[in-house]
Amino acid sequence: MPRRTAVVLANLGTPDGPDARSVRRYLAEFLADPRIVEMPRWLWRLILHGVILRIRPGRSAHAYTKVWTPEGSPLQTGTRALADALDAAMRASGHDVVVRHAMRYGNPSIPAVMRELAAAGMQRLLVVPLFPQFSATTAASVLDAVGAELRGWRVPPELRFVNDYHDDPAHLDALARSVEAHWAARGRGERLVLSFHGIPERYVRNGDPYRSQCEATAEGLRQRLGLATDAMVVCFQSRVGREPWLSPYTDHVLAALPREGVRSIDILCPGFSIDCLETLEEIAMAGRDTFLAAGGERYAYIPSLNDSPGQVAALQALVARHLQGWPGMPSVAS
Repeated sequence: MPRRTAVVLANLGTPDGPDARSVRRYLAEFLADPRIVEMPRWLWRLILHGVILRIRPGRSAHAYTKVWTPEGSPLQTGTRALADALDAAMRASGHDVVVRHAMRYGNPSIPAVMRELAAAGMQRLLVVPLFPQFSATTAASVLDAVGAELRGWRVPPELRFVNDYHDDPAHLDALARSVEAHWAARGRGERLVLSFHGIPERYVRNGDPYRSQCEATAEGLRQRLGLATDAMVVCFQSRVGREPWLSPYTDHVLAALPREGVRSIDILCPGFSIDCLETLEEIAMAGRDTFLAAGGERYAYIPSLNDSPGQVAALQALVARHLQGWPGMPSVAS
């Protein structure tokens, strides 16, 4: 009998290759999503196709070449490895499920993975967006894609969805252990910098809980590490355009810290479950250049949790709780 319950780990997405054509195709899908850019569609289409898709693919492709591996995109290979590890862990714990990964943009797409699972006999589906903090630009967009696909199904599966896990104790414990392991192996900087992906301030004013959830994650991690409030800095990266985004901006923080006398830092991106372009090129590479050029002396990037045992165990506990009550699922402590 095929496994009737499926878990899909959904990540943002990545181009199929580090070339301008692949990047343009990916960006055209990504930036066309009204969840990503909230402005009148007619105006945004003019800007997107008239300006951005003519300029940005080449620049982004150059950045992707810096992080691409022989196996492909780090986000792709890392998300697949995490799904495989979670699949094995769930079955070892007595859960009769299959775990797959999918991308909101690019491949393997959410519709393609859902159809593959349906063809194999799926009757129940749990979707877990791999974004610890909820935003309409990420988790809600994943839900949009799932719903759009199911509209064409005669018999949809039973459906559950994890909005976020920003304050999940097991997740925060895994983050804390990763920082402590880094300190034990490489020493400790004067500040721990937490860089979250930014969104426009307007989105938060309109009700997006993202900033408050980022701050809650940071506070939970600070308490676990026993840090004073001034030993941790929270900032936001990857802003584009002219309107204000969540601040302080990571690049501004990295340039300012040496002027304040801080010569060594450790930096972590707790909004990213898997290392990707934004963590590896923007933070581990460009961020280092910014900090050192401003007078810093020691800059250490702490990797994302990726498919580490800590992340696998935290997601296993999270998924097990959300599967309770479905046929064949063992009960777990609340």
